[in-house]
Amino acid sequence: MKKAKDLTDSSNQKPLKTSGTRGAGGDDDSFDLHQARKIAQATRTLVVGPYLNKHAQRASAKASPPRDPQDRLLEAASLTRAIQLEVVDAFIATLSALTPATYMGSGKVAEIAERVEAEEIALVVMDCALSPVQQRNLEKALGAKVIDRTGLILEIFGQRARTREGALQVELAHLAYQKSRLVRSWTHLERQRGGFGFLGGPGETQIETDRRLIEERMARIERDLAGVKRTRALHRKARRDVPYPVVALVGYTNAGKSTLFNALTQSDVFAKDLLFATLDPTLRALRLPHGGKVILSDTVGFISDLPTLLISAFRATLEEVLEADVIVHVRDISHADSDAQSADVTEILQQLGIDSASDIRRIEVWNKADLLAPHARTAAVESASHAATGVKPADMQPILISALTGEGLPELLAAIEARLAKGRVEMHLKLDASDGQGLSWLYENTEILARQEDGKGDIDLRVRVLPQMRERLERRFPGVALM
Repeated sequence: MKKAKDLTDSSNQKPLKTSGTRGAGGDDDSFDLHQARKIAQATRTLVVGPYLNKHAQRASAKASPPRDPQDRLLEAASLTRAIQLEVVDAFIATLSALTPATYMGSGKVAEIAERVEAEEIALVVMDCALSPVQQRNLEKALGAKVIDRTGLILEIFGQRARTREGALQVELAHLAYQKSRLVRSWTHLERQRGGFGFLGGPGETQIETDRRLIEERMARIERDLAGVKRTRALHRKARRDVPYPVVALVGYTNAGKSTLFNALTQSDVFAKDLLFATLDPTLRALRLPHGGKVILSDTVGFISDLPTLLISAFRATLEEVLEADVIVHVRDISHADSDAQSADVTEILQQLGIDSASDIRRIEVWNKADLLAPHARTAAVESASHAATGVKPADMQPILISALTGEGLPELLAAIEARLAKGRVEMHLKLDASDGQGLSWLYENTEILARQEDGKGDIDLRVRVLPQMRERLERRFPGVALM
């Protein structure tokens, strides 16, 4: 039978090796994140969805909407194909309860083991979070490499990160995951390393060496990311001083955030029908209908059961969302599990400290309207019109759009502008028509709501500004007055 090749070094019979960046002492001491991609390609893979039955799900009292098992399995298979693994089959294993040792009962494990041997499966992807012990026990029982949902997402992130910051964030999460897997009892771990007699003490085992190398590398990455965080903070301060409001796009992976970003800013950010197409944040300037300028931020997509270690690693990036003036939650309204995906995004935002359900900065956008059948579109429009009734203000009504065709984008821009207008002040001033420099300053730093020339060489202007800009406006134009 074809044996599995190692993807995360959680169970192979050799010491953890690190490669890539040389340390001060010349030792090769960083984990090679690209090794997994080279090994993964064309590996025969079986995707298993070990999901609790409806009765067990109700007993778990999970607050978020239940997800359709078939949609969950389809997503898991898509994640698996995202790193070029050859998916031989994907199927659901319905569970009535979780088994501590192997997650699934012995009967299910035996069935999968038979398929692994018969179809020469090299890798089994379990769409769940496995403990290190469960992962090791399953690998022994199945005779194949096993990775869980967390390990799979980490592999995808390792491929998608394109900037140094993104690579550092992924590597930090990968090493934290790796460290938790250093629990096996290898025969070679019994060998002692270092130490001579009573002077050196007992030395350290190989597993202790592995853990120490990982901890040292994690400490270095955390120092580098602290520098990234300081740099981002300085950039945000510079934007506040200008000031340009920040509009952050958030949403489930593959909801169409990057396509919307490109449509609004006429950019060419990588956008594809692919899970986690965007990892690294992208910022672009955007002009609103009345001339105001904002910074639009495209962020990493969320997913159900997103590993907490990834949320922690990407906190420096996600702080763009925390400090945004407007948060645009992009939903794929054509997806069968759209409500459950929305609940997953809300849960992650809450982990970041954002109560998206009541946050007045939030605008909900229902994207991919072009994929809806006529009856589904009618239902979506009616649902959107009723979504803002009750405790929500009328302007919190979802906006139906298609980032691909441009449908609804003018309404979205108007909604962003209206949301930013809250807390701003409207002012009136007269400007000499010959003062081109002053007029240019107003267009650059304020929103021009109305402009009228009186025929006497003056221009009447109604503008809207942030409260912190009011003093600068009054110094620059002494005759300005509140509306």
